[in-house]
Amino acid sequence: MPEPLKLIRIPTLKTAENFRNHVASLGIDLPCEDQIVTGGASPLAQPIRNVAVNGKRIGNRWAVQPMEGWDGTASGGATDEVRRRWQRFGESGAKLIYGGEAMAVRPDGRANPNQLIIIEQNKKDLAELREVLVRAHQARCGTADDLVIGFQLTHSGRFCKPNDKSRLEPRVACRHPLLDNRFAVTSDAQVFTDSEIEHLIECYITAAKIAWDVGADFVDIKHCHGYLLHEFLGARARPGKFGGSFENRTRILREIVAGIRASGNRIEIGVRLSAFDFVPFKPDPALSQPGKPGPGIPEAFSHCLPYGYGFGVSQDNPVEYDLAETFQFAELCARLGVKILNLSAGSPYYNPHIQRPAAYPPSDGYQPPEDPLVGVARQINVVRQVADFVKALNRAKVDAGTNPAPHHPSNPATPAPVVVGSAYSYLQEYLPHVAQYVIRNGWTDVVGLGRMTLAYPNILADAVEKGSLEKKFICRTFSDCTTAPRNGLISGCYPLDKYYTGKPEFQKLKEIKKSVGA
Repeated sequence: MPEPLKLIRIPTLKTAENFRNHVASLGIDLPCEDQIVTGGASPLAQPIRNVAVNGKRIGNRWAVQPMEGWDGTASGGATDEVRRRWQRFGESGAKLIYGGEAMAVRPDGRANPNQLIIIEQNKKDLAELREVLVRAHQARCGTADDLVIGFQLTHSGRFCKPNDKSRLEPRVACRHPLLDNRFAVTSDAQVFTDSEIEHLIECYITAAKIAWDVGADFVDIKHCHGYLLHEFLGARARPGKFGGSFENRTRILREIVAGIRASGNRIEIGVRLSAFDFVPFKPDPALSQPGKPGPGIPEAFSHCLPYGYGFGVSQDNPVEYDLAETFQFAELCARLGVKILNLSAGSPYYNPHIQRPAAYPPSDGYQPPEDPLVGVARQINVVRQVADFVKALNRAKVDAGTNPAPHHPSNPATPAPVVVGSAYSYLQEYLPHVAQYVIRNGWTDVVGLGRMTLAYPNILADAVEKGSLEKKFICRTFSDCTTAPRNGLISGCYPLDKYYTGKPEFQKLKEIKKSVGA
């Protein structure tokens, strides 16, 4: 029987040189600079100069990613917990902030009964949240003139739990031979019809108008992590105008953008995309014990080949990525005038080690099947490939008299989008060292931070201003911010944020983790 993976913990490495040596021993490409650069010389402190969003230049090179908090009101409005989170994100120093979280475009599209809903009844709360964020940012940075704020619009599709935290009410793009049983899809009636999708598109257009009305600079049309629009990107087996060909599978995005523009709404557009996906994973039963799941292994997929149920994944071997359509999608975004392309991968629901590499699994997950740095490097290097492709789009625009590379538009109407990369939290002490390198060398335009900002929102501000980090606040990827909502509790950094330590949910979470052996 194989032995479970034994991880080298990042804090034990002590120096950047030791970190590089460990990376080399894993055989991965993950560069790390020796020192944190401070002040105006830092690559992280440089503004984005080639793309303006709502007339503003993004003032530095890190972003706060959108995350669900499970802590809004039952009607999708704000609470003190939500306001506090948005305030902390404003204090982060990041100049690109996706509000605080994904917002459902209608009530039945929520991933939990307390998700924010971007509908007319909640406009006052959404405007207040934006104002809380901007005030906090101005107090921290002195100005918000170079702060760009986006609202992420979503329908949770397969993962919908709009009425009860313990009851799935999924609606899907298509049937899926490996995921249907996991997520209570038992009938073709749960598949969206074309006419239902046309109505949903109108909900996105309406939500974008609300976002503009309350002061957002852009809306992000969520196409990642197995949520509805991401699932449509892989719906090769779906008949009709929203499935099958690449043109049909991207029709929803094109119609949302066209509808926003036809309405006269001047809001900018972004897209967060899972650049690649793998098949679902499960704990290895041979290495699992009661209360302690084994490392992740792929679900058996031989009966599903060629694999026609994912995006950016090899149809012949769906534990490998294939970026051919990812590049096509990036080109489409450029043609549509999308200003920000934010790249992630996989799904936290069915292959979390691909999406958010971590040392410790959530309660419904599995032990890491690989050193999490392998997952970090996988995403960073895929983002590098997409960023290179996007830069070629811009070159094709300006190089008059030359032939653009295959699939490149010769004259996109606007500059190709700003590229944001993900999967940096597991780097921990060496996050600034890696982030500096990838920005300095053009591997991405912006470094996106998710769960790290729950524990330590101003980690990169400290790096740029002080040249050092507060180690007691660094996220160690305990996954409590995922385990809590998976079990119906509000999300937050329970180990490191004292605000959550004092809440009754803290004790409940301890009991849940004890019961599952986490």
